[in-house]
Amino acid sequence: MIAVIIPAVVYVMPTFKPSMWPHNQINLGLDLQGGMHLALEVQTQKAVESTVERIRNDLRGTLRNERIRSVEVTDVGATELAFRLINPDDVPAFKRLVDRNFSDLRIESEKDHNGEVVVRLSLVEETAKDVQRQAVRQALETIRNRIDEFGVSEPDIRIEGERRIQIQLPGVTDTDRAKELIGRTAMLEFKLLDEEHSLSRALDGDVPAGSEILYGSPDGDRGREPYLVQKRTLLTGAYLDNARVQIDQQFNEPYVSITFNRQGARIFEQVTGENVRRRLAIVLDGRVYSAPVIQERIPGGTARITGNFSIPEARDLAIVLRAGALPAPVEIIEERTVGPSLGQDSIRQGLMSMLVGGVLVLVFMVIYYHVAGLVANLALLLNILLIAAGLAAFQATLTLPGIAGIILTIGIAVDANVIIFERIREELRLGKRVAAAITAGFNRATLTIMDANVTTLIAAIVLFQFGTGPVRGFAVTLSLGVLASMFTALVVCRQVLDLLYVSRRMKTISI
Repeated sequence: MIAVIIPAVVYVMPTFKPSMWPHNQINLGLDLQGGMHLALEVQTQKAVESTVERIRNDLRGTLRNERIRSVEVTDVGATELAFRLINPDDVPAFKRLVDRNFSDLRIESEKDHNGEVVVRLSLVEETAKDVQRQAVRQALETIRNRIDEFGVSEPDIRIEGERRIQIQLPGVTDTDRAKELIGRTAMLEFKLLDEEHSLSRALDGDVPAGSEILYGSPDGDRGREPYLVQKRTLLTGAYLDNARVQIDQQFNEPYVSITFNRQGARIFEQVTGENVRRRLAIVLDGRVYSAPVIQERIPGGTARITGNFSIPEARDLAIVLRAGALPAPVEIIEERTVGPSLGQDSIRQGLMSMLVGGVLVLVFMVIYYHVAGLVANLALLLNILLIAAGLAAFQATLTLPGIAGIILTIGIAVDANVIIFERIREELRLGKRVAAAITAGFNRATLTIMDANVTTLIAAIVLFQFGTGPVRGFAVTLSLGVLASMFTALVVCRQVLDLLYVSRRMKTISI
């Protein structure tokens, strides 16, 4: 018993005196300490469009390698492509190539067009659905990684429905920064500037095929600087190995230093080696952060992102880059902020209800069972201590429904003692001695207590597995309370009663 009580005290003490022990405090949920609640919707159709774009680029590269000439590739809806082939004789080879290397595409139709052949391809429906499901799951993991690095204790992040993600961040006060961190797509791309065509003509509407206009950061009175950038992406953030904040010693400004993995470093070295004296744009979420001139081949796989950052902005950018890009943009469709005053009121009212209920139970047990009732009260207080220690040890979150679970376990713990004491009374009425009555009472009550508590524990586990945030909070404290009540009723009460009556060979018992 002592071996359990001492660790319990060690885990609980930091909640009351944080500097006393090197352990974590009990985490309070959103309803107790305040914070923010977000509901996000993943734009899964964008993930499908990105997949089609990637397949189109791969297919064009494969066609070049196979020397199959096409005039142009156009998008036909979100999931279809149209390839116009110069030589009609290339159609059989084109179809074989698609069947062999692009199983996610299905040939819809082909038709002649002024001596050329247009072949329409579409993404297989099952593939499109799988891309959407994967986008939501990947978005969940990416957001979870970002929040973990942001430093939120015990966030609640889960998928709801097909495209929605629910997020609860207890204790977060800087809501704007949290929303920016969570909702940022963080798609990092390296693209060459189109220096062969006129930027001014492109701004007038004559954008060359294969290029696009992107803008940089606002620059004083000049506004956002435009760039004519090739659409083809040479390298993406998928090859990033690390991103960290550093300070430029010359200008005393923060920047984000990025490091590629082995494959990314090899691609980056090849790209810089083949494009010396050309400008390489560093694009993040469609915005050009910088476009330096490549002076020489860059080995080692390191680069930097500059952009007049503040330290928090650079730190958040490093976080989202390390956590990875979202597979598709997310939209905040619901936002709620819970103030700490509401949490304090909840804690005060919850503790008051637990105190009132506990005092009434303690008084009843003393009046009805006398000294044995005092033993049961001691076990009840120890039961609450063990629940608190369990919450701290497992870093579970205490919520308002969790407080309700603790109040319920008070009744469960007392119920176990009532069963034991009534069994002992029955044995005493049969004329048995105190020691024999205590032994028989515990032996006869153990199976009943185990049956009742195990079934309650199973129900609590099911609630935790399939329930949402508030229900899971209730299930956590209920599960800990059931385990603690079995220990206090069957072990603690037994040892105390043995110490008071059996070891001293008492002939009477106050029960």
